[in-house]
Amino acid sequence: MGQFIDLKAADGFTFPAYVAQPATKPRGGVVVLQEIFGVNAHIRAVADGYAAAGYLAVAPATFHRVKPGVELGYAPDDMSAGMALKATVEALPAPGVLQDIQAAITHAAQAGKVGVVGYCWGGLLTWRTACLLKGVSAAVPYYGGGVTTEAEIARTPKCPVLAHFGEKDHWIPLEGVAAFQKAHPETEVHVYAANHGFNCDHRGAWDATAAALARERTLAFFAKHLG
Repeated sequence: MGQFIDLKAADGFTFPAYVAQPATKPRGGVVVLQEIFGVNAHIRAVADGYAAAGYLAVAPATFHRVKPGVELGYAPDDMSAGMALKATVEALPAPGVLQDIQAAITHAAQAGKVGVVGYCWGGLLTWRTACLLKGVSAAVPYYGGGVTTEAEIARTPKCPVLAHFGEKDHWIPLEGVAAFQKAHPETEVHVYAANHGFNCDHRGAWDATAAALARERTLAFFAKHLG
């Protein structure tokens, strides 16, 4: 359904993004932000899923500034490699990878209003996108690692936010989720009886029930705010 194209950030940096087109006129655009495993088969499938739901889906390669062509699996070695790449991207001088996400938003905007959805590290980037970037009408972070830290909670979103968390997620303690909820009563927060990574059917943490319910809620949220 999709293909890779090159996008250009404001600083002139060129990077690839996987773009999936809907079969009919798009209802809007959705930017899909990767986990720490790259724009791999799972993220491409997620983008395809949003295209099937009627949106122009754009999944930028957010590791490209530090390493091109990253496509990892979910074994312990992959996890270690992904965490190291994430740390390297996070250490880039501001605005770092946010300018690549802004370029992806601009590309998606040809389809109408734009929503952003992201998973794990992509969930954190989705939260920052909602707070810092322009042209976003809705944002949906899934188990955003780091979203519940004091520094991230202190940010203020500029668009409606729907956040998904797992109650069995040892990376994101429930007290952090509660603090996030308390600080941001304007956001819609859902907690599932599931683990970190529950949306990913390529890993052991996948929870079909939680994934289906979260997707249903996400699509309803996008339908409300994007069209």
